[in-house]
Amino acid sequence: MTTQLLLKFDAFDQAAFDADAEARGQAGLTLLQLWSEGAARWALFSVNDREKAQGWLSKETGLGHPPSAAHLLETA
Repeated sequence: MTTQLLLKFDAFDQAAFDADAEARGQAGLTLLQLWSEGAARWALFSVNDREKAQGWLSKETGLGHPPSAAHLLETA
């Protein structure tokens, strides 16, 4: 099974997203796809380490700019 992380950002700052790329990489996340839906953005990541990915999500929440929705998904 493969784990993926689907995030929705209601307010999206491309510069901030790009600046966080190294932190996401250290958390074992690799961006697969980025979609737009009006002003919102959806990002799909492959997850190499579920525990690190969850830690990264917790950190983003603590910093006050978390995604508006986050789903850790397993392939069926």
